[in-house]
Amino acid sequence: MNSYDVVVVGARVSGASTAMLLARAGLRVALLDRGRRGSDTLSTHALMRPGVVQLSRWGVLDGVVAAGTPAVRRTVFHYPDGEDVEVAIKPRHGVDALYAPRRHLLDRLLVEAAEAAGVHVLHETAVTALRRDPTGRVSGVSATGPGGRTELAAELTIGADGIRSVVAEQTGAAVLWQGRSAGAVLYRYVEDGPADAYEWAYGAGAAAGVIPTNDGAACVFVSTTPRHMRALRRSGVEHAMTALMREAGPSLVERVRDARPVSGVRGWAGVPGYSRRSWGPGWALVGDAGYFKDPITSHGITDSLRDAELLADRVVAALYCDEREEDALAAYQATRERLSRGLFDVTEGVAAYDWDADGIRNLLHRFSASMRAELEHLDGLAVAT
Repeated sequence: MNSYDVVVVGARVSGASTAMLLARAGLRVALLDRGRRGSDTLSTHALMRPGVVQLSRWGVLDGVVAAGTPAVRRTVFHYPDGEDVEVAIKPRHGVDALYAPRRHLLDRLLVEAAEAAGVHVLHETAVTALRRDPTGRVSGVSATGPGGRTELAAELTIGADGIRSVVAEQTGAAVLWQGRSAGAVLYRYVEDGPADAYEWAYGAGAAAGVIPTNDGAACVFVSTTPRHMRALRRSGVEHAMTALMREAGPSLVERVRDARPVSGVRGWAGVPGYSRRSWGPGWALVGDAGYFKDPITSHGITDSLRDAELLADRVVAALYCDEREEDALAAYQATRERLSRGLFDVTEGVAAYDWDADGIRNLLHRFSASMRAELEHLDGLAVAT
């Protein structure tokens, strides 16, 4: 049996980042994922400033830039009353642009950084059960992979395995609070040429966006309530995509129509947001496993990077600084809740699709204020380390 300080289940953004940070602090870490190395996944791609700041601080942003990910230097908002507002991305906190990398790139870079720090990475390895000691404390995982069954013992097991987290399920992690809004999304990739702006459009009961990403492509999405999406999809996904683009962003219709598709239309039915209890004896949750909100505000990757650092900071305090594990993990969750609740509440409002022009402006201003609080906290962590 292999023994580690920490086993992390899930090697996407949150899991790979957490594993990397813990290994850089000197811990023995294993990182497992049931998927193939370098595989893609559903994502909004767009990184907000707090996430770019962290990637830069960790030395990962250079790889994102070297892969040709376009630098985003403007954000354009198209409002329901016809007003278009352009906001320049000014140099702050050590970064002068935003980025929206494809997930097969970003996840790979984070896994490679984890491996460089000494993490033992196992892809195509699925956790089948949590191990427990005689007191009931989680003490590692049982898993199956290319080499058959494996047992990994650990002082702490971290679930970074998404909405349908095995770790959350098997620990009985309770939902502490849950939202009601759940937007339905359609998206595709189009050949968009050089672009340097995130574009967000808000119409009557619908939203849309254009996000420049790798290989000269942009991710184009439309979103609305599940009920409205179901009605439109009865005439096919192409009809739904076009109709929602007209409803959300008439100014984007012609540009998107003339762009060459490089993928089919894909969909996401929507899941209400939630916060789960994210720690217990021998276990913790990070990323979507512990906290999830609707993707309409494109903050999911940034959430995952933030929470990886919040958790790693407290795990190191527990293992190296004689802080009681329960106190350290409770502090992690309390900080995450404090930084997340404002973002979550605003996202709930946007994903309800019942706002007017003034309402969506107000929601987006509140969202920006909540992100400033994130940056201030992350700056404090950087100084502390």
